[in-house]
Amino acid sequence: MSKYLVCGAGGFIGGHLVKRLMEQDHEVVCADFKPLEYWYQIFEKNKNYSLDLKEYENCLLVSKGIDYVYNMACNMGGMGFIENNKAECMLSVLINTNMLRSCLKNNIKKYFFSSSACVYNAQKQKNTFVPGLKEDDAYPAEPEDGYGWEKLFSERMCRHFSEDFGLDTRVVRYHNVYGPLGTYDGGREKAPAAICRKIINAKLNNIDAVDVWGDGKQTRSFLYISDCLDGTEKIFSSSSQNVYNVGSSEQVSINQMIEIIESIAKVNLKKNYQLDKPKGVRGRSSDNSKINSEINWLPSVQLKSGLELTYKWIYDQVKSGSHLKKFTRNY
Repeated sequence: MSKYLVCGAGGFIGGHLVKRLMEQDHEVVCADFKPLEYWYQIFEKNKNYSLDLKEYENCLLVSKGIDYVYNMACNMGGMGFIENNKAECMLSVLINTNMLRSCLKNNIKKYFFSSSACVYNAQKQKNTFVPGLKEDDAYPAEPEDGYGWEKLFSERMCRHFSEDFGLDTRVVRYHNVYGPLGTYDGGREKAPAAICRKIINAKLNNIDAVDVWGDGKQTRSFLYISDCLDGTEKIFSSSSQNVYNVGSSEQVSINQMIEIIESIAKVNLKKNYQLDKPKGVRGRSSDNSKINSEINWLPSVQLKSGLELTYKWIYDQVKSGSHLKKFTRNY
């Protein structure tokens, strides 16, 4: 039985990954900055650490005796968060740097780093319904300020630790992962969860309108969490050290996604477009040709199917009043 460390285990993707690894009978050690009561999923049979992985000594501690490391840890959120907290986002570079150092010290067999579509050159994302972004489109570098720069720099760190020290690394660029058991309010939520929550609140409170950041014409592709885990596993178990997109090519505008969620909720709401709110790039989608040809993976969950599952979970949370606790970092 292999022993895995999941950094960021208290977060959205990290929590789902821990569950998947446990279902496969692996031993899992969990680490996250947040106190346990703020973790999205907690598995009591695991060793659960609540500590700051920006500190080298903490990285050494949690990675001792580990075979494989998944680094899902970073300080991030939706567009509203990353546009207004650039320094906090960039401090996450210390997590990756010190985990890489610790992996060498503790003879880790393989290290996985979760990067983001925010690394891509902004000049290639100025129009709606742009062609899918290929992995080479990250250069020349002009990523999302703050968060995107941290991810791109950390990718290079992984590459050079592999080239210089022989550490076996894997890097993926996630594209807007969504699903149940993640944040849906408080400022860190991403578009699918935020829109589900807004429409649910309108439905439950007999409100006839929903607030939309921007003009709603900006486009994205969204990846359901089970597809995210499937793609992650395929890359992790492969022999390739190439960087890959893990995303969907099903590109939609925010207005189109609102229409899908309205159909799920059986409502038809007015739209209050808020043009002064953070909007991010104009258009972004994932080109999956590389991962399909080299790893033989493509996502399988259609957006409407994933949104139905996400909407139901958030609806149950809002209806019951069991909102996830909010956690604020203090640096």
